[in-house]
Amino acid sequence: MFIGRDRELRSLEQLYTSGRFEFAVLYGRRRVGKTALLTQFIQKKKAIYFMGVESNAKQNLENFSRSILECTNGIEAANSFASFQAALEYVFKLAEQERMLLVIDEYPYVAHASKSLASTLQLLIDKNKDTSRLMLILCGSSMSYMEDQVLAYKAPLYGRRTAQIKLLPFNFEETCRYLEHFPGEDKALAYGIVGGTPQYLLQINDRLSIEENIKNTFLNPVSFLYEEPVNLLKQEVREPAIYTAIITAIAAGASRMSEISSKVGEDTNVCAGYIKNLISLGIVQKETPYGEKASRKSLYSIEDNMFRFWHRFVLENNSLIARGGADLVYRRIEPQLSDYMGNVFEEISKQYLWKLLLEGKCPVEFASLGRWWGNDPIEKAQAEIDILGEQDKTAALFGECKWTNEKVDLNVLETLIHRSHLFSYRKVHYFLFSKSGFTKGCIDRANDLGSVTLVRYEDMLKSYRV
Repeated sequence: MFIGRDRELRSLEQLYTSGRFEFAVLYGRRRVGKTALLTQFIQKKKAIYFMGVESNAKQNLENFSRSILECTNGIEAANSFASFQAALEYVFKLAEQERMLLVIDEYPYVAHASKSLASTLQLLIDKNKDTSRLMLILCGSSMSYMEDQVLAYKAPLYGRRTAQIKLLPFNFEETCRYLEHFPGEDKALAYGIVGGTPQYLLQINDRLSIEENIKNTFLNPVSFLYEEPVNLLKQEVREPAIYTAIITAIAAGASRMSEISSKVGEDTNVCAGYIKNLISLGIVQKETPYGEKASRKSLYSIEDNMFRFWHRFVLENNSLIARGGADLVYRRIEPQLSDYMGNVFEEISKQYLWKLLLEGKCPVEFASLGRWWGNDPIEKAQAEIDILGEQDKTAALFGECKWTNEKVDLNVLETLIHRSHLFSYRKVHYFLFSKSGFTKGCIDRANDLGSVTLVRYEDMLKSYRV
C-alpha cells in the first residue's frame, strides 16, 4: 500500500509531461521511501530502472545493461554494453523516438565504482539535451555525496538538473494516514516513538496497543527496530561508536556543546565535527533562541523520534531486553512517556500552526517558528517559550504546549502573557495547545482577551480528518 507523497508525485509528473529532456535529483535518508516513490511514479511508463550495488564497476555495468535490454527487448538478456558511455548513449538514442524514463537508484554506489560516470553523464546531457526526450532521475541515500558530488557548484553535473527533491520523513498529518485504526492519543504516541519515516511506520501495527507495539519492536531482540540506529550509523559514518555516544548524551539531557563533550569524553572541537554530520543526516538539530542568528546559548536535541526513543529507553536496557525482559523494561518506560511526549507535542503543534498559515487561518502570518529561552529580568530567572513566530517585526504569536492528563489552567495563560511582555511587538496572539482541554477559568480569560486561541489535541485530529 502506497500512502502520501502527493506533492512529490505531482512534481515528477509535471516534469514527465513536459516532453523534453528532464534531469531530476532525488535524495534523502535511508528508509525514507525514495525507492517506493520511484516505483509508484514509473508505473505504466516506459522506464528503465537500475539500482546500483556496492560492488565494482563491472558488476554495476552488467546489471545496468541487463536493465536496459530487459526494458527495450522485453526479455532477460545476458549481453552487456562495453562501457557506461555506450549504454547511456544507447538510452539517449532510444529516447529520441519516444518519452523514456531512466532511473539510477543508489547512484553513489555506481559513481564510486566508476569514477568517470559523472563526467560521462555531463558530456551526454550537453550533447543530447536538445534532441532527446529522456527523463533522467538520479537517486541516492548518501546525503553528503548527493549534495557535494551531484548538486554542488563544483560537481560535474552542476547546472544540468532541471529539478531536485529532498525527500523528508512524513509530518504528523501524513503519519496519521498510516495509523488510521489507532485511537487519537495513540497516533501521537506512535509518531513520538518512530517518527514519520515510512520504513519504521511499517513496523507498527495500529490494531495493537502502544504497549504491545513497543514490546514487539524496540523490546524484541529479533525485530527490525531493535538494532536499527546502530545499523544505520554503520552505513553512514566511519566511527559509529562515537556517534552513538554523542546521541546518547543528548538523549540523556546534555544539550549544550560543553555538556555533550564532557559526557562523551572528547574535546568540544572534535564533538562539533561529529554533531555537524549528525545534523546533515537529520538525526540531531541545533537550536538557537528565536530571533538570534548566532548564539552561545545554542542547544542540541535529537530531531529523529526513532533515534530519540531508542537512545532514551532501549540502549540502557539492552542487556535486560536481550534476556527477554520486555515486560520489566516497559514498566520502566511507561511512567516516563508523558514527559517524553512533551517535545513531540511541541513539534505537532508547530506543524498545526503551519497548516493554519497555509490555509489562511492564522492570525499572525509568521515567516518561521521556533523556541525562545533567555533571562526574565522581572522574575530574575530563566524563562522559556515553547513556540514563537513573528510577522515583519511588528506582530507575533506565542504558544505553550501541554501534554498532560490535567486540563490547562489559567496560570499557564497568564505566564505566557507575562513572557510575551519581554518583547515589544505591537500585535500579539496567544495559542495554548492541550492534550486534555482547558479549565473554565482559562476558557473565560481567553474569551475576555479575544487574542487567545485554545487548541485541544482532538481538534487538531479533526482538522486532519483522521
